[in-house]
Amino acid sequence: MHDAEYVIRPVGRVSSPLVDLADAPRQGDEGGPEAWLEFDPALAEALGDLRAGDDVLLLTWLDRADRDVLVVHPRGDVSRPQQGVFTTRSPDRPNPIGLHRVTVVGVDGVRVLVRNLEAIDGTPIVDVKPVLGDVGDR
Repeated sequence: MHDAEYVIRPVGRVSSPLVDLADAPRQGDEGGPEAWLEFDPALAEALGDLRAGDDVLLLTWLDRADRDVLVVHPRGDVSRPQQGVFTTRSPDRPNPIGLHRVTVVGVDGVRVLVRNLEAIDGTPIVDVKPVLGDVGDR
């Protein structure tokens, strides 16, 4: 393996009513609330074509995750056998990148309101990508 490191700069932060990890649902469609994505104003142009109704993939850095965890009980259920984190959606993993499919509710300048986000308040945003239907769409 190469010893290279890569620098990821947050492009924004999540502003959510979820402030405690214990209160966050395991997946966004399991009760994730509406939340604001607040982007760096220098990146406003990058949000130019985002519209209400768009489904997007939000990539976050799960900054409160335990990066030393390699195996977990899926969904925290100790009655289930442990699995390697690369076969689960556990936030605890060597590189804690969060992947969230959310729907844009509205756009207000550099703030984007989304629904079904299980990320907690203050979570750094790494990137946003469209959910592709026909590959020729974007």
